[in-house]
Amino acid sequence: MRHGGQILVDALRLHGVRRVFSVPGESYLAVLDGLLGAGIQNVVCRHEGGAAMMAEASGKLTGMPGVCLVTRGPGATNASSGVHVARQDSTPMILLIGQIARADRDREAFQEVDYRQMFGGLAKWVAQIEDTDRIPEYMARAFDLAQSGRPGPVVLALPEDMLSAEADVPDLPPAPRPVAGVSEAQLAAITEALAAAERPIVIPGGALWTQADADRLTAFAESWGLPVAVPFRRQDYMDNRHPNYAGDLGVGMNTRMGEALREADVILSLGSRLSDTLTAGFTLMEPKAQGRRIVHVYPDPDEIGHLWRADPGIAACPRAVLAALAEAPAPRRWDDWTAQLRAHYEEWQTPRPTPGTVRMEQVVCWLSANLPEDAIMTNGAGNYAAFVHRYFRFKRAKTQIAPTSGSMGYGLPAAIAASLEHPGRTVVCMAGDGCLQMTLNELSTAAQHGATPIVVVANNGRYGTIRMHQEKHYPGRVSGTDLANPDFAALARAFGGHGEVVTEDAEFGPAFERAQGSGSFAVIELRLDPEALTTFATLSEIRAKAQG
Repeated sequence: MRHGGQILVDALRLHGVRRVFSVPGESYLAVLDGLLGAGIQNVVCRHEGGAAMMAEASGKLTGMPGVCLVTRGPGATNASSGVHVARQDSTPMILLIGQIARADRDREAFQEVDYRQMFGGLAKWVAQIEDTDRIPEYMARAFDLAQSGRPGPVVLALPEDMLSAEADVPDLPPAPRPVAGVSEAQLAAITEALAAAERPIVIPGGALWTQADADRLTAFAESWGLPVAVPFRRQDYMDNRHPNYAGDLGVGMNTRMGEALREADVILSLGSRLSDTLTAGFTLMEPKAQGRRIVHVYPDPDEIGHLWRADPGIAACPRAVLAALAEAPAPRRWDDWTAQLRAHYEEWQTPRPTPGTVRMEQVVCWLSANLPEDAIMTNGAGNYAAFVHRYFRFKRAKTQIAPTSGSMGYGLPAAIAASLEHPGRTVVCMAGDGCLQMTLNELSTAAQHGATPIVVVANNGRYGTIRMHQEKHYPGRVSGTDLANPDFAALARAFGGHGEVVTEDAEFGPAFERAQGSGSFAVIELRLDPEALTTFATLSEIRAKAQG
């Protein structure tokens, strides 16, 4: 006989879980008891939003569902931000929520929430385990669903009396993963579509990508002479230094890359949904008049035809299709078209000077040139991230951990998860002053569990992205976008880490090296000129253009 908490923890262990992220609550004490001595690290966080983002980042890093444990009511509502990231980023994740006792349901008991209603539009599956002896069944299904088709988050509610009750029930080991493959007919259809193209573009996507996939993508693009453009925050899917890499399609993209997407006559999507961020709000490609042939390879058949009329549409694992394409002979080559797009990318890489004595383009170029090739870069949301997208050259897979959902506050929790998963690698979190303050308290989590990310915070005293839009639409009318900030370096030291302030470009390299040598987490605060708003225009330039 085991209590429900022990049965659940044993299920986690059987499914290969080595680490969970949590904020403790009295509603799941039996699970906390089961974790004692289980060999699973419990990373205790300071806020459920941070815990859920760490679990989501863990899913990106490992390809296995990241696991988050939170308590009922406020704990679950706080964690919903991380569930939303997992949904939009197609990341496997499992959120386990302590729940009120079963006898108190539907009485609006203390912290009661109907999680099926709450998470119905966010998660792939939401359920409540009513019987202790069915825990293995529910857990097995949760792991299968989180990884099947389009990966995503699964939410399970755990009534506290169900967890404390005992049962004699066998464990269910993980089921074998489905066998991925591609038929000769599917491969021939892709080849035929590309053979008829004059200006094709290959767009890889999806959440799960390995270095082997990146190598296959390179081999395919190289042997066929094809240009590869990656979706928003998927730049690490191919070595950016390779001549077949054409750039990224997303927020703040190179306008020449956007023009190329508009001109493309065939698009081969290998796992991308081809969403609004990739198409500049559907202005470069319009679902109701798409104007080009789209070969859509996607693991979930329900996605094919959702936005785009695919010709052909192939419901298959895009990584398996890529492996087949990498071995297939090319029907023709597109070297001139590829070279043209690569030239636009190289031109875009030339730094455009921004105002001030510390300039983001210089900082990012230094990082790109000096970080190890396997260094992991994380970020949340904000204009500061556009400098990373434009100027950092990613070299290896799983080195960019960032939210395609555009969630602020994500960078620091993701960096902590990355540092714990890969303690021997350099992990850098790029954050804005507003972005960092949403999860700044997780520095305490880093200190407690030995994570050592280096946080580079761009301090311009405002919510920069919103100010940019404000100046475009209501020039000179500043409302709700200015920030009063703390001394970030002093805060890092207060949490037990290393902290420095950089006010000149030349100071950054030595400051970063000291941070690396500190042996702890670190925060390097960049004091930016408030005029430096974007990679392409200053605040005054944006305002002047809006005023006409």
